[in-house]
This record gives sequence, C-alpha cells and structure tokens, in this order.
Amino acid sequence: MPPAPNRAEAAPAEENGASTAPAAAAPSGSIKAWLPLIVMVLLMPALAYAMTTFVIVPKLQKGLGGSSATAAVAAAASGESAAKSKKAAATKKESVPLNKLLVNVNGASSRFLLVSLSVVGTGADFKGQMESHDAQLRDIAQSTLATKTLADLEKPTARNFIRNELISGFNNILGDGAVEEIYFPEFAIQ
Repeated sequence: MPPAPNRAEAAPAEENGASTAPAAAAPSGSIKAWLPLIVMVLLMPALAYAMTTFVIVPKLQKGLGGSSATAAVAAAASGESAAKSKKAAATKKESVPLNKLLVNVNGASSRFLLVSLSVVGTGADFKGQMESHDAQLRDIAQSTLATKTLADLEKPTARNFIRNELISGFNNILGDGAVEEIYFPEFAIQ
C-alpha cells in the first residue's frame, strides 16, 4: 500500500498552486485597469466631432440666420439678389481722410494729442459733403478731442468713446446717418 501523503507536504503544494494563480491573473487585470482610459481616448474625439457637426454648428447657423448657401439660393429664387446688388451699388462706402489733428490734452499743458481720422460713409456725394464741410468737421473733431484729459485717453475704451462722439457730431453737421464709421490710422499722445 502506498504510504499516505503527509499533510505537511500537501500544504506547501497548495500554497504553490495558490501563488501561481494570482501571478497568471495579474496580466489580464492590468488590461482591465487600462480599458477605461483606452475607451475614453478613442471615444472623446468621436463624441466631440459628432457634437460639433450635429449640434453646435447647426445652432450657430440658425442663430446667424442660416447658412450662406441656403440664403443665396433663396435670394436668387425670389429675385432679391438683383435688387440687393443695385442697392449695394447705390450705397457704396467711401472713406475720406482728415489728417493731422493736433490738440492740447486737457489739464496737461505740455502734452499733445495727434490724431488722423478716416471717415467712412455712404451717400450720393459723401466725399463732396466732407470737402464742403471740412472746416466745421475739423473744428468739431478738435473741440471734442480737446475736452479729453490724459486719464480719459489712457482708458482701454477711450478710442471707442471718442469714435462715438465724433460720429454723432459729424452726423449733426452732414445729416443723420451720413457717417457710418470712423477709424484712427494715427492716434498718438506726445
């Protein structure tokens, strides 16, 4: 009869078998640990593309009045494109320069403001109106600029504020709506 196995010898065999099972399971466990990261890396760009294409862009187009292609097709179908092109030709924008306006900065006798303006407007004879009212326009521009202090001119919104004041003043002289925009090609505090 074969000798009965010693329990002390059987226990180390069970421990050896038990210790090899977790070692074999460790590589498959590490893939499971990386699986959420792999899925996110692959899924997020696809999700971002889908959201942009099917949600964000259509909402932006709707908010801006539709796509330009559909607007052009609708305008051509109704005959509005010919009317719009005639209207655009009639309201051609013209730019007239007012160069080198030099004024003292209010409250600082040794500081000067040097400004050149480009006045943009529409009208049948906008350039002619600007030339015929040149002295009045220069006077109102210099009067408006001379009221500004150094602190006013250093504000981030100073140009926009001055621009709005000048447009209002120029439109009072030339007629309501004649001046649409004013640009500052030169704006220097000396």
